[in-house]
Amino acid sequence: MARKVYPLLIALFCISCASETPDPTPTPTENIYFPPITGTVWETKTISSLGWNQAAVQPLLDYLELKNSKGFIILVNGRIVMENYFNGHTQETGWYWASAGKTLTATLTGIAQQEGLLNINNKVSDYIGTGWTSMPLAKENLITNKHLLSMTSGIEDIANGDDVTPAKLTYKADAGSRWAYHNVYVKLQDVIAQASGQTWSSYFNTKLRDKIGMSGTWIQLDNNNVYWSTTRSMARFGLLMYNKGKWDNTVILNENYFNEATNTSQSINLGYGYLWWLNGKSSYHLPQTQLQFNGSLISTAPNDMFMALGKNDQKIYVIPSKKMVVIRMGDVANPENPTFALSGFDAELWTKISALYQ
Repeated sequence: MARKVYPLLIALFCISCASETPDPTPTPTENIYFPPITGTVWETKTISSLGWNQAAVQPLLDYLELKNSKGFIILVNGRIVMENYFNGHTQETGWYWASAGKTLTATLTGIAQQEGLLNINNKVSDYIGTGWTSMPLAKENLITNKHLLSMTSGIEDIANGDDVTPAKLTYKADAGSRWAYHNVYVKLQDVIAQASGQTWSSYFNTKLRDKIGMSGTWIQLDNNNVYWSTTRSMARFGLLMYNKGKWDNTVILNENYFNEATNTSQSINLGYGYLWWLNGKSSYHLPQTQLQFNGSLISTAPNDMFMALGKNDQKIYVIPSKKMVVIRMGDVANPENPTFALSGFDAELWTKISALYQ
């Protein structure tokens, strides 16, 4: 009997081993797609191929059109899943980024640092000289590039508006002790110009715009230097940031700085990085108030989302957990209640976006 049992045990052992052998042809993980630097070719994916809810598409489009949108794009792993234009806007039409373009300045600051042109921990006056504010010199010299990136310069934010001439940059608090949303961040563009020996636009075009195939230019709008481009160019920048500063295999912005920029930059406003807004934190501050609000910035959106938010609802949403980049350009969504950054539009929009994939 023993001689008959052994072959049976050997056979069972072999079957067991076979069942533990990995599948020789596993399903490959889809690579991130990057559109060519030139031309209009851009790979797409369908709603159905993602297993998303087709019935949720039209309510989203109706809402976007109702809310004065002009351009809207959803990328998943770099591929276009939705691309829609409204109110006479087209794929070739340019529009302003408003304060969503602050993140472009943050990115160029990181690029200049990795090239050894500046250090964000050095004081601003090291690069553009003293007297760039009307603050006492000792207080002005407390302000570093990092304070401008994190909105903690201590400069008065309400009384003098967006004017960044020295006479209007007055003392409110010591740098690092107070978070306040202020246009003074644009001084980083002067820092970069001085450090690089180039104009701001020239350095920007060479180091970022042309390397990832963006179109666009810097224009003066409402006394601000704002970026103007197509919706697809905004999506290209969002894709770069989704991939942690790399365009395909080319490092544009190093990952260490990217991680600093897209995480809490100071202890006052947990929802703010280096000119990026951060979702999913336990509290946050908003422009033009010193109030602290508890909870996530956009409760209807994924917690890991980071955002570029601009006046009149210009939006770049980057959601790593969903492999998504979402772009919205247009006029103010709620004209009766315009805001500088976050608005009720964000929460309602994300209710409709999340209905696609939930």
